Amino acid sequence: MNLAAATNENLAHTSNVLIYSSMAVYTLAFFAHIAEWVFGSRSKVGRTAAALTEAEAGAEGAGASAKVQVAQKGGGTAVLDRPKIITRSAAGTRDVPDGPGAAGGTFKGDLYGRMAVSMTVLAFLVQASGVIARALSVQRAPWGNMYEFSITFSTVAVAAYLTLLALKKNVRWMGLLLVTTVLLDLGIATTWLYTDSDQLVPALHSYWLWIHVSTAILCGAVFYIGAVGTLLYLFRDSYENKLANGGQPGSFARSVLSRLPAAASLDKFSYRINAAVFPLWTFTIIAGAIWAGDAWGRYWGWDPKEVWSFITWVAYACYLHARATAGWKGRKAAYLALIAFGCWLFNYYGVNIFVTGKHSYAGV
Repeated sequence: MNLAAATNENLAHTSNVLIYSSMAVYTLAFFAHIAEWVFGSRSKVGRTAAALTEAEAGAEGAGASAKVQVAQKGGGTAVLDRPKIITRSAAGTRDVPDGPGAAGGTFKGDLYGRMAVSMTVLAFLVQASGVIARALSVQRAPWGNMYEFSITFSTVAVAAYLTLLALKKNVRWMGLLLVTTVLLDLGIATTWLYTDSDQLVPALHSYWLWIHVSTAILCGAVFYIGAVGTLLYLFRDSYENKLANGGQPGSFARSVLSRLPAAASLDKFSYRINAAVFPLWTFTIIAGAIWAGDAWGRYWGWDPKEVWSFITWVAYACYLHARATAGWKGRKAAYLALIAFGCWLFNYYGVNIFVTGKHSYAGV
């Protein structure tokens, strides 16, 4: 074995060690996030926020005919009509305050939350180092097969989350779901998808590998962030609807859902995320077509990967169009967003594993 081969083998081993090490740190972050939610459930602030939400929902149902008394000069009072306030800006949303967050306003909850974020940062750095070591071992872009795509995808998803935190966005509530998903992704990658470091077939030796696949990974990671927001929006919206209709949410809803941002905030967050990345997904498909023209002599051949990429594009286009259509805002549009992300997931896992096509030569 020559020196170069030995070096590459050592780098591949180092990459594996770093990926497993990142999983260990993500596990610590997972338990820290659990502690954040547990201690946050004891928050007086959280209970107060839930009570305010319930009171505001009741005030919304009272309508515009409610009367208020105001003191007048000279000791008298006058009864005035309360002005009507439009609280629902879109179907499935209402004007209610955001919850206090996973920490619930408690010192211990916030402490564990900060610890979870710190460990997530450390795990991200270790995982990113593992991805870089993998790239050095194969001397190419580290996304030539499903294993490499998976470890890079989760790295980029965490990077997107940490970037939003660095920009002071209120997204710490998704930390537990994110870390859980990353652990699941890395577990599947290291257990079922692992592939030894190897070179690619000649068709993949192109600068379009860096452009097309990297944008696909970025789009998938950001679509995932939007999907988490959409899923939690549906739960939070059901919680608010029950309050508005005079119902009594269960203990889980009062403890967990009451601490999430309002449904309107989650809905807006998901829409902005999906709308921002949709043009990049369009570019991804165009870049893939150009690469196909260089590699296979045709720009479009109805390969299963190409078809499902287009189906995903259509699904997200329908979602964005639905958001601009009066009758399809709120929950209906949210269902479309989840269907669109489901298409993306099938395009990656389902097509690569169960369907044979021109993209199959990269293996798993």
